[in-house]
Amino acid sequence: MDTAVKQSRATIDAPPAAAYRNLVMATIGFGLTFWAWNLIAPLSGDYKERLGLSSFEQSLLVAVPVLVGSLGRIPAGALTDKYGARLMFPLVSALTIAPVLLLIPARDSYGAMLVVGFLLGLGGTTFAIGIPLVNSWFPPAERGLALGIFGMGMGGVALSGYFTPRIAGHGGNLPYLVVAAALVVYAALAAVLITDRPDRPVPADSLAHRLAGAGRLRVTWELSALYAIGFGGIVAFGVYLPTYLKTWYDLSPTDAGTKAAGFALVTVVFRPIGGWLSDRVHPAVVTAAALGLAALMAIVQAFDPPLAPGGTIALLCMAAGLGTASGSVFALVSQVTPQAKVGSVTGIVGAMGGLGGFVPPLVMGAIYSAKGSYSIGFMLLSDLALAGCVYAYGRMRGLQRD
Repeated sequence: MDTAVKQSRATIDAPPAAAYRNLVMATIGFGLTFWAWNLIAPLSGDYKERLGLSSFEQSLLVAVPVLVGSLGRIPAGALTDKYGARLMFPLVSALTIAPVLLLIPARDSYGAMLVVGFLLGLGGTTFAIGIPLVNSWFPPAERGLALGIFGMGMGGVALSGYFTPRIAGHGGNLPYLVVAAALVVYAALAAVLITDRPDRPVPADSLAHRLAGAGRLRVTWELSALYAIGFGGIVAFGVYLPTYLKTWYDLSPTDAGTKAAGFALVTVVFRPIGGWLSDRVHPAVVTAAALGLAALMAIVQAFDPPLAPGGTIALLCMAAGLGTASGSVFALVSQVTPQAKVGSVTGIVGAMGGLGGFVPPLVMGAIYSAKGSYSIGFMLLSDLALAGCVYAYGRMRGLQRD
């Protein structure tokens, strides 16, 4: 009898086929919109030379989409709680097409590029749409891995770093046309294939009230701080690493983009590993260990080792730590947040993570302009990662699973 009951419960708890379909669609959409979100960074060296930009102006150009995409996650998450991902995912994907195409006429004007970069930030908001969608379809015991797999969509940064400069080699406007076409196809498929869970709770109160409620949760800001270090580090390196490698190690734009794509690929691979580990060990412990590794590797890189092999090893190990931490933090979000508030909390946490990626490129550019070195920037990263490591283990480890 006990065996039959256990089998019955396993059947009930097992995610339906629709869960996997939505997971695949959300991950693909996240990857494509992240590629669009990161279209400027791989070509920033070309923009700097063509438009005569300073290091700070180049960093600002790269950082503007990150800022807007980060802040945009707050309303995007709350709107997803209300209207569902079935509406929000194809809508945001379709709207992102416009700024992608506007990069073509804007590419010879710095002011126009800043404006289009602002609009391009829309592509960075889909993270806050996919998290509540995936979270609602999977049972608690499998959410860590599922959310980690969805998080692999941030590999759009790696796709952009690797393919954008190579596609641009066949035509300056070609990368924008390719990404726009891919978004058209995806938006059409998403409108048909993405479905919200029928029994998902739909909040009846206003957007402002929901965001205020999420903001009053202490755990929202604790998770925001941890995610700002983990995912913020990923975003910062995703957008600034090509510039760093080109400036400090004198690599060509193509080589720098390729190595930056390798960094992003490692973060992509380790994000679901962080989620998988968090299904088995408390996610706060996983987060602490991952941030500790990132802190150590940032210290190593601050001493400017040769790129082969010391710098490469340090950067890739740092990527593994940051990727693992970004997966484990959202495994923790799914466990301690009420289902009806997941989108709102995700929006705030995701925004803080993105803002964590907005500041470092500006800081790195300003430090290099003033000191001719990046070491101070890496030491700052190590300090933040170590602080996150201590806090995650000391405080967040006390949070219990639902």
